Amino acid sequence: MAVNVAEEMAKTHKAISIAEFFEKNKHLLGYENLQKSLLTVVREGVDNSLDACEEARILPDVYVELQKKANIENRYKVIIEDNGPGIVKKNIPKIFGKLLYGSKFHRLRQSRGQQGIGISAAVLYGQLTTGKSAKIYSRINDDKTHIYELHIDIQTNEPVIVSEDTVYGSGHGTRLELEVKGRYVKGRQSIYEYIQETAIMNPFAKIVFVDPDGEKFEFPRGVDELPKEPREIKPHASGIELGTLLKMMKGAKPKTISGFLAAEFSRISGEKAKELCVLANVDPKVSTMSLTRDEAEALHEQMQKAKLQNPPTDCLSPIGAKPIEEGLKKELVPEFVTAVSRSAAVYTGNPFLVEVGVAYGGNIDQEGPVHLMRYANKVPLLYEQSACAITKAVIQTDWRRYKLSQSAGALPVGPMAITIHFASVWVPYTSEGKEAIAAYPIIIKEVKLAIQEAARRMGVYLSRKRRANEAEEKKALFYRYVAETAGALHDLTGKDKEKIATQMSELINEKLKTMIVEEVEEEPVEQEEIDNEIPDEDNGEENGVEKESGE
Repeated sequence: MAVNVAEEMAKTHKAISIAEFFEKNKHLLGYENLQKSLLTVVREGVDNSLDACEEARILPDVYVELQKKANIENRYKVIIEDNGPGIVKKNIPKIFGKLLYGSKFHRLRQSRGQQGIGISAAVLYGQLTTGKSAKIYSRINDDKTHIYELHIDIQTNEPVIVSEDTVYGSGHGTRLELEVKGRYVKGRQSIYEYIQETAIMNPFAKIVFVDPDGEKFEFPRGVDELPKEPREIKPHASGIELGTLLKMMKGAKPKTISGFLAAEFSRISGEKAKELCVLANVDPKVSTMSLTRDEAEALHEQMQKAKLQNPPTDCLSPIGAKPIEEGLKKELVPEFVTAVSRSAAVYTGNPFLVEVGVAYGGNIDQEGPVHLMRYANKVPLLYEQSACAITKAVIQTDWRRYKLSQSAGALPVGPMAITIHFASVWVPYTSEGKEAIAAYPIIIKEVKLAIQEAARRMGVYLSRKRRANEAEEKKALFYRYVAETAGALHDLTGKDKEKIATQMSELINEKLKTMIVEEVEEEPVEQEEIDNEIPDEDNGEENGVEKESGE
């Protein structure tokens, strides 16, 4: 009886394609409601365009348009076009019509996309909600535009080409046309907010957005220089897991284990590789294929214990303090702006760095909590704010030191915007929706240090502003009696009354100016006092990483 039941159950067992899985679990990718789904489609397309342009070293021009479909509720045509390098013809169907297909998953270098899911998932979402195929135009520098209309075979996770054509034209770039179900809103967590925040942290990009009402918004380029190009690096020994190490050994080109370690990992020289082998009681000349599992485990243990330099940081592409300031100025028009770009640190063997921009006053909303803008690899994170390491770091900062009011466990209150950019070769998102960063202690620590440096500058500015206002009040008070005092001195000394009044005015200005500078210089909190408030947890040494000097 049990055998028959098992045989019947076996008949229902079958493989599940990745497209079929996400068909039933599209909320995992950010398609959980109509508002967020429309935003996710736009975000995936714009992120792809910016990535392609940066990689090709082209200053991005991105065009985004939403067209409301007549007589169909919550139906939109999404158009995203860029001036990037285009896509070669044979790769177009795979990139847009196959989930988990891409060039970034195995590369250790900073990029917006990571898993090879984003744009193909947008195509799948459009297909599921409207039944319409996606249309892609790709033009490279051969004067041919390749046009594909396609959708995804959910059972096989393979592209199905509905039609294809080639026409002649000039220029280069990619255009995506996709019909999807969604809901367009204005205000917070909207497509406009996403594009504006993208323009702030990508000031080298020009973006044009046309909303469903036909209103056109232009976000001009703020700087004419791209961030430095990141380089691909080898994995770091401190972040490698045993199973991954065993897999790497099987496909290794160097035949000896010491040669394998030196060739496949960053910061492991030939001498260091031999040293690790000796400590693990493994012959450095033994073949990677003949290494036993116990020997591999012993070697892995020594790799975790080894004191190695941090991984190279040229795999990262920081925006830089000056471009961040320019981005904030052009979009928010504040009265004060400053930015900080930290040096790189490491979590579980992955290099990362934090950049913070602070804008105060001007056109920024004067009431309510500060406007916090979170970014991962230059991409705005609009949802799941409370679950993000960035938010936790902002809340943990004592903003009362910097002249802002703050309730316990809450964001500070005031006319201020904070942009925080987390850049890494692998962003530790809390979910596939890519909206929040995991709260590693070292990440929270680095964010707080960057915040504190920027906030100190703002605190100095606010102190000077307050003292300047007080000085103006004193000046007005003193000036009220200048004429009368000058007249009295004229009567006593016989000197020119106008000259006395001028000298008194100059003296008042000079004394008040000196008073402002001296009082403000006494107020800022000392660096050491603030830094000591942060626990030195998970700073890389637990993973066998030796902090480089100056970091």
